[in-house]
Amino acid sequence: MGRKCSKAFRKETGEKGYAALNVTELLNQSVTAIKGIGAEMAENLADMHIETIKGLLEHFPYRYEDYRLRDLADVKHEEKVTVEGTVHGEPSLVYHGRKKSRLTVRLLVDRYLVKVVFFNQPYLKQKIAVNETITVTGKWDQHRQTITANEMSVGAYSKDKELEPVYAVKGKLTVKTIRRLIKLAFSQFGSQVEEIIPAELLQKYKLMSRRDALRALHFPSGAEEAKQARRRFVYEEFLLFQLKMQALRKLEREQTPGNAQAYDLSRLKEFIESLPFPLTNAQKRVVNEILTDMKSLYRMNRLLQGDVGSGKTVVAAICLFASITAGFQGALMVPTEILAEQHAESLTALLAPFGVTCELLTSSVKGKRRREILAKLQEGTINVLIGTHALIQDEVSFRNLGLVITDEQHRFGVEQRRILREKGENPDVLFMTATPIPRTLAITVFGEMDVSIIDEMPAGRKAIETYWAKPEMLDRVLGLMDKELSQGRQAYVICPLIEESDKLDVQNAIDVHNILSLHFHNRYKIGLMHGRLGAAEKEEVMKEFSSNEVQVLVSTTVVEVGVNVPNATFMLIYDAERFGLSQLHQLRGRVGRGSEQSYCILLADPKSEVGKERMTIMTETNDGFVLSEKDLELRGPGDFFGRKQSGLPEFKVADMVHDYRALETARNDAALLVQSRAFWQSEKYAGLREHLAAAGALSGEKLD
Repeated sequence: MGRKCSKAFRKETGEKGYAALNVTELLNQSVTAIKGIGAEMAENLADMHIETIKGLLEHFPYRYEDYRLRDLADVKHEEKVTVEGTVHGEPSLVYHGRKKSRLTVRLLVDRYLVKVVFFNQPYLKQKIAVNETITVTGKWDQHRQTITANEMSVGAYSKDKELEPVYAVKGKLTVKTIRRLIKLAFSQFGSQVEEIIPAELLQKYKLMSRRDALRALHFPSGAEEAKQARRRFVYEEFLLFQLKMQALRKLEREQTPGNAQAYDLSRLKEFIESLPFPLTNAQKRVVNEILTDMKSLYRMNRLLQGDVGSGKTVVAAICLFASITAGFQGALMVPTEILAEQHAESLTALLAPFGVTCELLTSSVKGKRRREILAKLQEGTINVLIGTHALIQDEVSFRNLGLVITDEQHRFGVEQRRILREKGENPDVLFMTATPIPRTLAITVFGEMDVSIIDEMPAGRKAIETYWAKPEMLDRVLGLMDKELSQGRQAYVICPLIEESDKLDVQNAIDVHNILSLHFHNRYKIGLMHGRLGAAEKEEVMKEFSSNEVQVLVSTTVVEVGVNVPNATFMLIYDAERFGLSQLHQLRGRVGRGSEQSYCILLADPKSEVGKERMTIMTETNDGFVLSEKDLELRGPGDFFGRKQSGLPEFKVADMVHDYRALETARNDAALLVQSRAFWQSEKYAGLREHLAAAGALSGEKLD
């Protein structure tokens, strides 16, 4: 490449050339430093958020046009194919109207004589001669033995063009232009690309160097080289992301010391032995993980995942009791009043016999009663406070808060969780969720947390029987519901929308409520709940259902989280294909909470293969973690949490679902590196430390 520079580059460096800038600064220059890119082109690139040489070099292709020669015997109908063959007979050109034409060429490809058709390219007839070899690319029609071609070159196939990168483009830029600009950037600055992954990791995983991988992604000599280049960048992206998460976690732990809770082990064992049922092995494991955190010098920051009915509340009770024996208070924050009441009831039943005072604080607790609770809380005579976001009001003050538990933590904002945490002096924090999050997402989105999983259900619990029914079977389904209701049980009916929509042909809650009222001739009381009701109205409907004043609850998905009605044994979900697997599983978890057999009917007529697969999977397994992994495969990470979910990183090359093994490997490597002294001191890790500094992971400041 020599030391040739563009005028812009020479001007920027004061005619001193490369020596004036280090490699990082060199690649962080404006794209105008590349000879051949002027101000107008730089503006076009800026529209695509490409402003530096590094940004252009790292604008990776999202796929490749595959021009490899293939045997027609292996090509499927309507697949794109590239073939080389000999022209067999004179080409035939036919015109249709003024500008429309069809050029047909018979081509001998290996043992096949096929027709190649070019539409509206009459000039090609002059280039094609009988018995000449040509290479064509187009769509294969297996039935007609025809290729509808869109590209042609005279002569034998050239291996130089096996794969052609395809890039995301915007505005005036074309893929061809991006290819040309990247070629310019690489020819002038490619030799300045530095390695950032340590040599031992490159050798361990047999990874290409950064420079070679960059070249191979943009200009692959073949499919294998492109694959190896992608493999290298998948690992790099995951490693850099996980290093950031692990460094933030280390910083958080070291800057916020914990309370080192010295709980009373003998009293704790006595409490565990008093429980009405033995702990499962999974519960024992997570209790040990949490207690180890609580007695450590670091503040706990742990996520507890457990499927619906796996026994998270008991784990919470054990940890709260441990904190109380260490002289601290505990807080449990949940998203709804009815859930807060249910938790208060169950925790009081477990803890009160051991002299533990539990109190409930919600917006419904007012006046003198509220003032009493707040005073006792400040005095320290209340050991455990259970409530909704009322817990984070300014007036709520603890004497000595040691453990904060947030149930269904994704329902609270980051700020709400922070306010509750700051009610004490660096209390230990446990987040609980009944939404099974696939391991790949858990270690990505919650990378700075420790994750505990209850992956075992208590013995003797009856699995919910799930069936998929077509809409024409509704009468039979309602007959089954009537059978359950006639035995004194209750039912949920879930609908995707509140009221009629022109856009979606789906059953709405208001219509279904009317249909069921007519069907059951007022033999049962039918309630209606949806998102447009106020908080007080929702609470009232749920209380009526909980106390069996309402036998059938027609609802939108607002019942998805935190409703415990053991007498409800039947659930009917209308238009079930509209929901993701994880959401269907969460809904299904509202039944099956008592000792009676429960049923979930999915009323659906999916048109797509994915929709049909979703229904089949639901009928085959009750395991939320299996379903969540499947859901991630079918819908992708963006849809799993919803598009507004913050915390999902944007990777240029890596895919969290398909590259999950690389993600786990990178996480383990990052954890070992961050914990080692050498990582923070040795010169060989300088590139990784620079990346962390740029990402804000060394200052406690998070940058996107």
